[in-house]
Amino acid sequence: MGLMDNVKAKLGPAKDKVSDLARQHGDKVQDGIDKAAKVVDERTKGKYSDKIQAGTGKAKGAVDRLAHKDGPETPKSATQPMPPTRPEGPPPVS
Repeated sequence: MGLMDNVKAKLGPAKDKVSDLARQHGDKVQDGIDKAAKVVDERTKGKYSDKIQAGTGKAKGAVDRLAHKDGPETPKSATQPMPPTRPEGPPPVS
């Protein structure tokens, strides 16, 4: 058994506990994230509002992922839309 296997085996119960807590208290955590974002935005006088909002969204997404661990895990690339592709070959002649 490799080092990473040992680490995963030891962190498994902790991950389950965090998921349970996120399910139980996710709304409170998200309210806390909003309050913290508001305070930081006020103290920086709106200078970093866009970055604060982006970080808030990512933090809320992480809480949601932890709380909804019941389903199969999807890789990050599966959740992002694929860019449009152009057809191969020469353009059609009309």
